[in-house]
Amino acid sequence: MIKKVLTVAGSDSSGGGGIQADLKTFQEFGTFGFTAITSIVTMNPDENWSHTITAIDPELVAKQLKTIFTGEPLAAIKTGMLGTVGAIEHTSYYLKKFPLANLVVDPVIACKGTTELLQPENVAAMKKLLLPKALITTPNLVEAGILSELGDLTSLADMQKAAKIIYSLGVKNVIVKGGHRLGNEKAIDVFYDGRNFEFLENELYKTNFNHGAGCTFAAAITAALAKGYSVAEACQIAKKFVAAAIKNGLEINQFLGHVWHGAYNQAENRMLE
Repeated sequence: MIKKVLTVAGSDSSGGGGIQADLKTFQEFGTFGFTAITSIVTMNPDENWSHTITAIDPELVAKQLKTIFTGEPLAAIKTGMLGTVGAIEHTSYYLKKFPLANLVVDPVIACKGTTELLQPENVAAMKKLLLPKALITTPNLVEAGILSELGDLTSLADMQKAAKIIYSLGVKNVIVKGGHRLGNEKAIDVFYDGRNFEFLENELYKTNFNHGAGCTFAAAITAALAKGYSVAEACQIAKKFVAAAIKNGLEINQFLGHVWHGAYNQAENRMLE
C-alpha cells in the first residue's frame, strides 16, 4: 500500500524549497503527498532578488486541511513555514482531531535570502501547539537558537544544550542541523531522544546550490517514518538523501541554486527509452 503523507507549508515559487521540495522528496520515497499551502514565497529580480512572503488566509488553510483529512488516514505529517498563528491553530486542531504519531515539525522561522522572521507570537504558538505533539523537530542552528532562547550556537556543545531545552518543550526527539554555519570540515547534526545524543556526519559540500536542503531533510524524515523506519533510522536515511541532493545541486537563476531532489535515486536517468 502506498503511504499517504501531508505537508503543511509555504509554496516556493522557485521550486527548490517549501511544498515543492516536500512533494519531490515524498515522490522519491515512493509515498503519496498532500499539501496545505500556508504562504507563497516569491523573488523579485528587479529588486536584487528580494523575497516576499505572502500569507494565505488561515480560513483557507483550514479548508485545505478539511479536504485532506476527509480521506484515508495519513501515515505522516510535516509542517514547515506556517505563516500565521491562525494556520498554526488550525493545524493543531486537526492534529488533535486526528491524532498521528508521525508528526515532523520543521520550525521554519526565516526564509533563506531574507531577514523576515516569523512574528514572536508565531514562535510561541508553535512551541505551545505543535512541538508537544511532534515526534521530532528539525531546527537549524538559527532556529534552534531561537527556540531554546540561547541565541547564537557556535559549537557541538551549544547544539546539545539547545537540543535538551527544545526537548523539554514536549517534543519526543530533536535533531539540530549544523550544516555550513558550524564552521566544521564535516556536516554534523546532533540527534537527541531525551536520553542519548548521536552525532550524524558526512562530507560538507562547499556549494551555493543548496537551497531547499532543510525542507528536503525534514520531508525525507517524514516519508521514511511513513514507511515504517524508526526515528533514528529516518534521520540517517534523510542525511544520506540530502547529502546526495546537495552534492548534485543545480543553478536555477543568478541568485541561487537548488538541491537536486532526485539525486539519491538518479532520477535524471528515468524514462530515457
